[in-house]
Amino acid sequence: MNSRERILGRVRRALADAPGDDAPIERAYLHVHGDRGAEETVALLAANLADYRALVHRCSPDELPSVIGRLLAERGAGSVVVPPGLDAGWLARTGADRVEDTAASTADELDRVGSVVTACAVAIAETGTIVLDGSPDQGRRRITLVPDHHICVVRVPDQVVSSVPQALERLDPARPLTWISGPSATSDIELDRVEGVHGPRTLEVILVG
Repeated sequence: MNSRERILGRVRRALADAPGDDAPIERAYLHVHGDRGAEETVALLAANLADYRALVHRCSPDELPSVIGRLLAERGAGSVVVPPGLDAGWLARTGADRVEDTAASTADELDRVGSVVTACAVAIAETGTIVLDGSPDQGRRRITLVPDHHICVVRVPDQVVSSVPQALERLDPARPLTWISGPSATSDIELDRVEGVHGPRTLEVILVG
């Protein structure tokens, strides 16, 4: 008996009592960790976003245009990419030139834009993750990957869930999903952190509610 036969023999013996291929496999995964209320869930989201070096702001719906205008002004953004379905009122307090999200936009053109403002599909508190699904108020994936500054608006508590399983229940897997946990960052073998390689160098999240 060679080594291959010995290994396969051990595998067969280990699987001898396993159910057949048609038997359902029960997975005892936790759907959510802990029993948090809405405000606690939003607070956890804010803490985890900040831990990932995102800049977190909170405001009421009436204050949102002023907050977006202030953030764009502080950034010195002369232009901003606007998804086609974004609420026009959100940008009422900014004089930045608005760049439409079109299929003809090139990476070079988007790279010259100062900022992008989008909504989101869902936000996950336990992982500090914002998920975009390409809906009209979020636009094409590339508009949130090329510009160096992304302002993302999250409606709280409606768009905030505690866990990844809860988020998956709300998302359509057939849509182009982008999962964002903080600004783009990567490290080399010496652990030198570089931001802005795979997406925006600066992520600002506005929790509106």
